[in-house]
Parts: sequence; structure tokens; C-alpha cells
Amino acid sequence: MTALVRCAWGDSTPDYADYHDNEWGVPLRGRDAMYERVSLEAFQSGLSWITILRKREAFREAFEQFVPERVAGFGPTEVDRLMADAGIVRNRAKIEATIRNARAVVALDEPFDDLLWSFAPTTPRPRPATHADVPAITPESTAMAKALKRHGFAFVGPTTCYALMQATGMVNDHVATCFRATEH
Repeated sequence: MTALVRCAWGDSTPDYADYHDNEWGVPLRGRDAMYERVSLEAFQSGLSWITILRKREAFREAFEQFVPERVAGFGPTEVDRLMADAGIVRNRAKIEATIRNARAVVALDEPFDDLLWSFAPTTPRPRPATHADVPAITPESTAMAKALKRHGFAFVGPTTCYALMQATGMVNDHVATCFRATEH
């Protein structure tokens, strides 16, 4: 049996292999699902993605399955509860940004996923040969970050937005030798 050839990071742990094979780069839609991804990408800022991935179920429980209307209602009591929750990343600025972002999602006058997907590139770019060929930011991720900030979002810089674009299939950055490179 021939082993699957993955992006190098996707072979580093079983958690990463599952995420790489089944989620990363797969087109994702839906307001709550996209809000969860924006939130998790913001929590990842400055940390390893594996840390967030391994705490994902705890994040879902702590943030009420990332239903924006529920999180938008969080106040000081919930912030204190979250700051005491060892199952998640206990960073007050990121917790408060997640609540702020829920309020921003609820206040939008257009579907959240439509807003995010409006920044997906419309022209293909060359397939990266190695992970070193994958950009950290793009003009599209910079524009997305600016638009989200105009709508009141926090912790959504160009690098975080590009990671979101990769994770949700707006771009396909699987390296050329990866078995997932030719999908969508």
C-alpha cells in the first residue's frame, strides 16, 4: 500500500494528519462555522495551531458552539468564567475579541460567510512547491482584514485572515506533491 503524500506539516502528528486530510483547504460555508474559524484563528495568533486544534472541543463548549447570538450576550461574568477555563487559551484580549466579533457578526447587514468569501481570489496562482513558497499575507487577506475591522472585528490582521482563507478553502495552498493539491 502506498502512503499518502501530504504537505509536510500534515504528517507531523495524527491530529494534524486528520485536520490536513479532512478540513484544511476544504471550502466551508455557514455563518456559525465561519465565526468559529475566525475565532480559532484569532486564538492561534502567536501560538502553534496544534495547541488550538487539541483544545477545539473545549473552545466549542466554552463559547456555546460558536453561535454568535449566544456569545454576543457574554459579559464580565462569562469573561471571568472563560479566564478560569484551563481547557481553552486564557488570553483576556482574545476572549474579549471573540465576544466583540460575535456582536459584529450579529450586526452585519449581509451574510457573514458571503462577506468573507467575497475576498477569495478569482484567479489561480501557481501551486506552491514547498511550504516556504506559501505566503503569509496576500492583497486579498489584507483587504479582508481592513473590511472586518471596519465592521468592528478585532484580532483579524492580514496574517490571521490569510490563515482563515487557507483553512476554509478560499485558497488551496496544498503543496504540489500533496495528494490534496488537485482538489477544488
